[in-house]
Order: sequence, then structure tokens, then C-alpha cells
Amino acid sequence: MTPVELSRTVLRAVRRAVDAGELTAPVPERALVAPPGPGGRGDYATNVALQLARPAGRPSREVAEILRAHITDAEGVTKVEITGPGFLNITLDGRAQALVAEILRRGEQYGYGYGYGYGAGDKSTGELVQLHYPCEVRAAVTGQVVARILRSQGALVRTSCEAEPDPAWAEPLGVTVVAHGRPGAAAPLDTHGKPSAPTPLTVNLRPVPAPEDPTPLGRDAARWALLHPAPHDHPRITADHLVQRETNPLFRVRYAHARTRALTRNAAALGFTSTPGDVEVEDVEVEGIEVEDVDADGDASRAAGSAHGVLDALAAYPHALAAAARHRGPDRLARHLVTTADAMLAFQHTVLPLGDEKPSAAHRARLALAEAAGTVLAGGLTLLGIDAPEHL
Repeated sequence: MTPVELSRTVLRAVRRAVDAGELTAPVPERALVAPPGPGGRGDYATNVALQLARPAGRPSREVAEILRAHITDAEGVTKVEITGPGFLNITLDGRAQALVAEILRRGEQYGYGYGYGYGAGDKSTGELVQLHYPCEVRAAVTGQVVARILRSQGALVRTSCEAEPDPAWAEPLGVTVVAHGRPGAAAPLDTHGKPSAPTPLTVNLRPVPAPEDPTPLGRDAARWALLHPAPHDHPRITADHLVQRETNPLFRVRYAHARTRALTRNAAALGFTSTPGDVEVEDVEVEGIEVEDVDADGDASRAAGSAHGVLDALAAYPHALAAAARHRGPDRLARHLVTTADAMLAFQHTVLPLGDEKPSAAHRARLALAEAAGTVLAGGLTLLGIDAPEHL
């Protein structure tokens, strides 16, 4: 069961409880599902019981108990536990296989079209957004990427800059604008083939300006230097973004992607290919890197040295994209790519057979998981306008 399918399963459980008279509350349009936070259990968690408690006029844990019975009966659900004030923690049967298969099927568009709440399924938000930003290098790069992220979530977007960008930095960094001038200046609205729509919501993007010209870093490092910090933080334009070592987050992300491609090539040389399956999470013990980082929601975390860390990062990717769209913050996507890369680098040593070991179903499943991680890293880097190298 994929996260989208689980969201629909949770909504059906709510609807059954309401139809049976066990709850008196409106059925929400969407149910947020995401990997459980600290103290959580299972594969995914949802706060739908807390969301329904007030309209139902009942304690959230009581609502959770009612919903647990209906969710537990659903096909593909192994166990449902309640934690905290009423979070429903759901364990799925074959989570890894379904998640990896979905990512490999959707390719770099995995996570697209979920809507800002991550749980809207394939429905686009249809929100109309006019992004307007100053004629400054960081603002222009941010505006370009925010527009891409919003479109990935189904929004209809047009952009405008206060003035025509300076070719001295716009061309090297691949920055283009559709229109320049006052907010709402004439610009084509990408409606994805839909009829013309009402006046869009105007959003003024004003990140802290770059302290100096980032173009000497080159396109990829310069864009990362501008996008990885939160918009309210001062970006560092230093040569640190060019060093190829673990202290450089951009290097780790690009290196992790290159490693996933190398694993596929090495597996082919050994005579086997990937097949999505249940990864033997409990058997994976590696002495990989553990890098303290900040996840897409801003909480301190450590990349896990096992398949669990990779699975959790991949499952949370649509949530990170939705959060980046909702907060107009490419930094949330960039930081999540770092989390995914760190998990992948810790997991990579378990993928291929060692010594005289013969390739098994477990190796094929682990290779599929690695390829899914590479797909997510490539898709995220593409949204940021950064190259995802096959070799590094």
C-alpha cells in the first residue's frame, strides 16, 4: 500500500465510522499520513483523530480507538497503534515493495500532484499563484524554483521580477523570468490546458539577498548556496560548496545519486537486476556514516544506517515537497535531499553480494531500494535546477 492509498484507506475508515453512527463529524477532504515522528511506531502515522475530536465533541484518543478498528480491518494493514494524544500509528504489509514500486513507476515525478496537505491523492490543488520578487540573484533563483515546486503540486503559477535580470548572473545560473515590472504584469499563465482562471494570489518573495556574486562557484554550487539556507538566513557564498568531502551537503547529495547509478552498473556486471520486494530491514547492519542534519520539518535528526532510514526518507519525500510548496521554501526540499542522501550512503554497503556470496532476492530488493533513492535524489535536484551526475 502506498502513502496515497493509505490516505484514502484512512478516509474510508472515517466515512464508515460516521455512517455507522459511531462518530458525528464531517468527513475531511484529506487525511495526512507521514512517517511517524519521535515516539511514534509503525510505518506511517496520521493525526486524523485529533483533527476530528473537536467537531465530534469527544476526546481525541476516544476518536482514535473508534477509527483504529476500521483501519485495522483494511487490506494491507498489519497493525494500528495509538500514541500520544491520539496519533494513529499504522504498520503495513509489504510497505517497502509498494513504496519502491511506486517510485520506480512514477520516476522523477514521484511526489507530484499530492497537494499541499500530502494526502489529496492525485488531485491537484488548482491554486492560482503570482510569484513576484526583486531583481536580485537569490530572489530570482528562489522564485524560479518555488514556481517549479508549486507546479509539481498542481498549482497554476506565473512569475514576475521587478526588473529584467542582469545577464551577468542570470545566464550562468540558468535563471529565466517570464515577465518583469510591477506585480501582476502581463505574463502567460500555465494552466496545463485548462481554461483561463481568476486573478491569482500574489506572493512576494523576498529572501535575504546574497552578500556577493555567487557565479564564481559555478551553476550547481551557486544555486545550492542560495537555496539550501532558509530564506530568512544569510547565504554563505564560499568555496566550501565546491569541496568533495562529507562536510559538504551538496557533495553528499550528488555523490549518493552517483552511487545509486554505480550500484546498478555493478549489479549488471554480476548478472542481476533490481526487483522491488520486502527489504530485510532487521538484517541490515552497516558501519556507514551518520551525519546529524535537519529534516524537512526542521527537527534535528540522524540519518539511519539501514533500509529503515532510506524507506522513511523516501516515504517522506512527497511531504517535503508539499511543505516546500506550502511555505514557499526550497530549503525544505534541499534539506530533505541531504537526509535521503545520508540514509542512502549508510545503506549502500549492504546492496551488493560480498565475496563469494550469490545474488539473492534480498540483493535484488535492496538494489531496487537504492535505485528508488537515486530516482528521488535526481528528481529533487532537477527541481532545484542542479545536475544529478551519473559519475562523481
